[in-house]
Amino acid sequence: MATGLFSIPEGMAYASIGGFNPVAGLYAGIVPPILGSLAAPTVLMVTTLTSAIALTSQAVLSDAGLDPHAAGNVAALTLLVGVIMALMAGLRLGVVMSFVSNAVMTGFSTGIALSIITGVLEDATAYKPPGHNKLLQVWNWIVGIGHWQSAATLVALATIAVWAAARLVRPLAELALLVSMIVVSVGVAIFGVDVETVGDIARIPAGLPPFSAPAWSAMPHLFGGALAVALVALAQAAGVSPSMPNPDGSRSNVNGDFAAQGLANLGGGFFAALPSGGSLSRTGVAAGVGARTRWAGVISGMFLAIVVLVCGSLAEHIPMPVIGGLIMVVGAELIVGKVGDIMLVLRTSRLSALAMVVTFAATTQLPLQQAIVLGAMLSLLLYCVQISRQSELLTLVMDSDGRWRTEEVPAALPPGRVTVVQYGGASFFAELSRLESKLPDVSQARDAVLVLVMRAVPEVPSSALIKQFRRYATRLENAGGRLILAGVRPGMAHVLDRTGVSDQLGAGGVVPADDHVFGAVERAVADAQEWIRTRGDTEQ
Repeated sequence: MATGLFSIPEGMAYASIGGFNPVAGLYAGIVPPILGSLAAPTVLMVTTLTSAIALTSQAVLSDAGLDPHAAGNVAALTLLVGVIMALMAGLRLGVVMSFVSNAVMTGFSTGIALSIITGVLEDATAYKPPGHNKLLQVWNWIVGIGHWQSAATLVALATIAVWAAARLVRPLAELALLVSMIVVSVGVAIFGVDVETVGDIARIPAGLPPFSAPAWSAMPHLFGGALAVALVALAQAAGVSPSMPNPDGSRSNVNGDFAAQGLANLGGGFFAALPSGGSLSRTGVAAGVGARTRWAGVISGMFLAIVVLVCGSLAEHIPMPVIGGLIMVVGAELIVGKVGDIMLVLRTSRLSALAMVVTFAATTQLPLQQAIVLGAMLSLLLYCVQISRQSELLTLVMDSDGRWRTEEVPAALPPGRVTVVQYGGASFFAELSRLESKLPDVSQARDAVLVLVMRAVPEVPSSALIKQFRRYATRLENAGGRLILAGVRPGMAHVLDRTGVSDQLGAGGVVPADDHVFGAVERAVADAQEWIRTRGDTEQ
């Protein structure tokens, strides 16, 4: 119920910030949460309007030259966002989110939490701080304390104080947000405190969301923008799952969450709702009042529908400073919840820490769609760097008792001997220069054989690795030696055949992998020793 009540002022405020009819933000809290919560694998995720989605949607409609107050244009955008989300889920593009590093996601989630707080600074103090980015707004809000209106500020502080007190009482701890909303709202009404209320934003119609037909002619002009809105919504939702894991321990599914949000927008688009996505703040409210199952989101939408239908005029009396104070609490709790992740990233590596800080700064200073692109690029960079660092070469030497041990790779191949070297890596092009520099020198490798173990290499290697094999095999052959690839899996064997490497290495030059970990290595060593003996007999 608390989540449903929050949807009244928060949804209307976000819609108003984006230049939309505030009632469209209210309706985004009815149909989308019901459909999204029924389908989402992240059971606590509440799918509804967020400030970032509202602002991005407003920019999309403005760029297309369309009126944001026209219900048909809003419906067209919401439906397109739902279609794109559903297509991304169907194409299993949720895997893309797995490439977003923990450092980047931590910076992004923390930045979003700060954005949630800055979005209600005016509601809490009746002072809108200037500034083109969130950090500057917070600074100007603090130094501009003289502009805070006393009535609004005191109501917000009283709300936070009642919340804190309720948290200390065990039976009320999980309902602290709801308790503080009701108690302070009643107190404001009794004492006649003059502050802005929900009703000052817009009147709440006493009726369910009406059917809204989309403006089909607007859709061709909105497709690119709808993609941007969908990416903003999905990126925000991606921060919900790690922040609010399923209470029953079940695993979330990114593609399932994509599909659920797509369904929420497809349904909401026909019932006058603005585009929706997984909301950290609304999910935080639900978790804060004790939500443990997906039915919290369903009930919040149904409860909001009942409130609008039966007593919408009563909800108009909720003071905006109360909402501002409670949303600040939710945002602060989200930031505090990220402290452990922040410290972990800071202690892991300087590069990860830099990526986290840059993503946080981008989220608070750039349009959210640009911050998402930057975060994706940073994640890709981190992935490439980490992959290139993981490659290694180790010499395998058999002890007298028949067990294999590892040693450093020799600087040069000893003539007339078999040297076994294991390569572990992703065959990523960035790592190959390091790999080539570590391979043994072949200038004195007469009658020498290098057995290169390939079991830990991807089954389909990069073309750069194939090129390096051919180059090294040629140098080794010119020096009177030979290269044998051992532990080759079927996919790689097929590539070696198609590229001519198998022909270049000759019979026995490619030894397939088998169920025995060192089976291919031992066969390759035996073949190499036989080759060396044959060479010796020929020379004699």
